[in-house]
Amino acid sequence: MPFIGGFHYPTRMVAIRLADGRLFVWSPIELTTALKAQVESLGPVACLVSPNLLHHLYLGEWKAAFPAARLFASPGLKGRRKVLAFDAELGDAPDPLWAADIDQVFLRGSFVMTEAVFFHRASKTAIFADLIENFPPGWFKRWRGFVARLDGIVAPNFGAPREWRASFLRRRLARESLRRILDWPIEKVVIAHGDCAEKDGAAFVRRGFSWLM
Repeated sequence: MPFIGGFHYPTRMVAIRLADGRLFVWSPIELTTALKAQVESLGPVACLVSPNLLHHLYLGEWKAAFPAARLFASPGLKGRRKVLAFDAELGDAPDPLWAADIDQVFLRGSFVMTEAVFFHRASKTAIFADLIENFPPGWFKRWRGFVARLDGIVAPNFGAPREWRASFLRRRLARESLRRILDWPIEKVVIAHGDCAEKDGAAFVRRGFSWLM
């Protein structure tokens, strides 16, 4: 659980077993011995995926631990992490490795970065990294709690941090991306930072993007 700018900032990863039994690993976190054993019990790792420019810190150690896995960069990450030998960059269409199981949409419109949002069809689950953050009230203490609420990342008024919202200058393009996401039959939502939604997923997404809609 890292500290970012003095804030206790928990991060969540996702592992999805594909139809062929291999694993799609999204935004891998620090690889401990226990986590490695747990992942290996689920199946062989096929791909390691970075959804945006912020979620890449542990890709190297995962690639070393699972050398057969293909490493996928979010747009612009290859230039930032030149020491990593990426196999491919995420595109507008899902890679053939996971296309039968997982859909994806880039939420565009920000001059800072673009995030790939994923949708696991079988569980009807949408997966967000930093576009929706939903910390419970009281998670951040004292002045940090005030700053987090002001930043718009604390329930019930959750979403992307305000500095990222401000980077979406092309709002029409962002709304087009969001409409494509909301076309999915979303029932659940998994996010990297904060509490997820076990039901009413589409409503959760709409609320998280009320600043854009």
